[in-house]
Amino acid sequence: MAWFSLNPGGNPTVPNDYTIQGSQPSCAGTDHICAVQATPDSNNKPQLTDALKNEMIIALDNRSASTNVSLKDS
Repeated sequence: MAWFSLNPGGNPTVPNDYTIQGSQPSCAGTDHICAVQATPDSNNKPQLTDALKNEMIIALDNRSASTNVSLKDS
């Protein structure tokens, strides 16, 4: 698994809107997706599984980061 940061203005459900990172990015806040931890595909983009998408929804709903989802302010 690898960490991927969401590009500025990116859609969190579109794999091409992420950039792979060497380690977990620094994220502060609780309003928006900042980064996700996922298995990279052959293009080094995150495989956004249904389970990960659900984890993203729960993190945003609870306004709390989770194991595979980091949040940030706008």
